[in-house]
Amino acid sequence: MSEKVCAVVVTYNRKDLLRECLQALESQTRKPDHILVVDNASTDGTYEMLRAEFPGAEVVRLPENQGGAGGFHEGMKRAYKQGFEWLWLMDDDGMPDPTTLEELLSEREAEFKGCLVLAKEERGTTAFYYPLPTGENTKDVFEIENAYPQGALPGFLNPFNGCLVHRSVVSKIGLPLKKFFIWGDETEYFLRARRAGVKIGTLLDAKFRHPKDRQKMHKLVLFGRAVLLPYSDDPKRFFLIVRNQTYIYWVYISRFKLFIRLISYLLAFPRSALLVLSASWAGIRMAWFHRVSRAEEDMGVAR
Repeated sequence: MSEKVCAVVVTYNRKDLLRECLQALESQTRKPDHILVVDNASTDGTYEMLRAEFPGAEVVRLPENQGGAGGFHEGMKRAYKQGFEWLWLMDDDGMPDPTTLEELLSEREAEFKGCLVLAKEERGTTAFYYPLPTGENTKDVFEIENAYPQGALPGFLNPFNGCLVHRSVVSKIGLPLKKFFIWGDETEYFLRARRAGVKIGTLLDAKFRHPKDRQKMHKLVLFGRAVLLPYSDDPKRFFLIVRNQTYIYWVYISRFKLFIRLISYLLAFPRSALLVLSASWAGIRMAWFHRVSRAEEDMGVAR
């Protein structure tokens, strides 16, 4: 099997973090065959820095900020068209350890492989939650590694944080939904892959470093159970959070659970009731037409 790898890095106005990420890519024990940077119309001198310091990297400059979803959509589409077997995906604020790509390629079964994403700020902690066999979730690295002594966590990964995607996955399920813009696009892609029967897993020896999850959460007690609701003080971002969650619950999880979740939002944020209702309706409409929208967004990718 060919192992030609294209690293796809999406960036927006974070040139110092991007520099660290690209230096980590160039320091891999098994270097990627190509580095593709998708610049979401940065205005901080990102392009000039790339040309001066990383002349070997290919840069795709988008005419406007299309968010993480649009960036990964365009980057994956370009790498796929160029014929690479593996797409190595990350944001500019992530950083792989020197052996990460070598570890990911050493496993031969999975088509969609994730890293153990460690928090940059705190030793012994992951940036995001990982499931344990008990049904609980944890960020404790010791607990995770003890729970999976074989070194792999099957059926789960944290997408777009150093994950490695085989081109067959893109052929099977298409590209990320760029209409999501930000928030939840990686979850949607993971759930779409899992539904399609793609072989998924996390390799615990493949380490990737990322800032802690900064998502604000509101805790609501409903019928004696705690419900955690992601939100934002920025109305535009809050709209996208609710809209994209609605899409994900409608398409992949449960419409009854979606109803409960939307009621929870209305109880937790009564002053934002109109925003919640309009965002949820937008998410349902997007879900109704998701096959059409996916087909439009995946144009140019052989299916």
